[in-house]
Amino acid sequence: MSTTIPMSPEIRGRVRVEQGAKRIRGFVGGELVVETFNPLLVWEKPQYPTYYFPIADVRTELLSAEGRTSHSPSRGDAEVMTLTVAGRERAGAALRYDRSPFESLWETIRFDWDALDAWFEEDEQVFTHARDPYTRVDILPSSRRVRIEAHGVVLAESDRPTLLFETRLPVRYYLPKTDIRMDLLAPTDAVTHCPYKGEAEYWALEHDDEIGDVAWSYRTPLPESERIAGLVAFYPGKVDVFVDGALVS
Repeated sequence: MSTTIPMSPEIRGRVRVEQGAKRIRGFVGGELVVETFNPLLVWEKPQYPTYYFPIADVRTELLSAEGRTSHSPSRGDAEVMTLTVAGRERAGAALRYDRSPFESLWETIRFDWDALDAWFEEDEQVFTHARDPYTRVDILPSSRRVRIEAHGVVLAESDRPTLLFETRLPVRYYLPKTDIRMDLLAPTDAVTHCPYKGEAEYWALEHDDEIGDVAWSYRTPLPESERIAGLVAFYPGKVDVFVDGALVS
């Protein structure tokens, strides 16, 4: 693995490149594809970063050029590559940047997140996308009075909510199931993953197929979000959320 080299952020327009400090590993079918202690974090989108890896830390024998390039106005041209592991090919899985307007991206490889089966930051698996080091999740108990209504029917009422504050997102109000009319909700097959909270399950309104999922819960959240385990939150906009008597959605 390459040695970490301190680097000041490199910024061009809305794209930013920073040096990461975590050990990052990616696997396909249990086989290691990439491992680095020297990742680059690239904010291609403002919401979260993408990993870029020094070529020396990638098992390049698993990659083959497709004979075409991918162009980004901000990052330049990259060679498109197929990833082959144990006979399984994943076309377009990687981009190799030998040159870029961002000098820090020279001789790096970017993997499509879904091209690999599992990603780890240190020894904890990460889902959906790379974690943003500037995103913070604070979870606090509260005595605010929270009431949830749909079509004028009270679905939940609690004076012991748990409030989740996540950078750049609205406050989420998580309520105990004992304060919720669970008989008015029907479980659905929906499942999502959050890199900060884990895997969520969902509920819709019983006998209402129009507005879809209205509530979710993390049965076994990641360690940093354990305080919301088993609690339920509702989508603002799909139901009416009142906090201390005031409508917040």
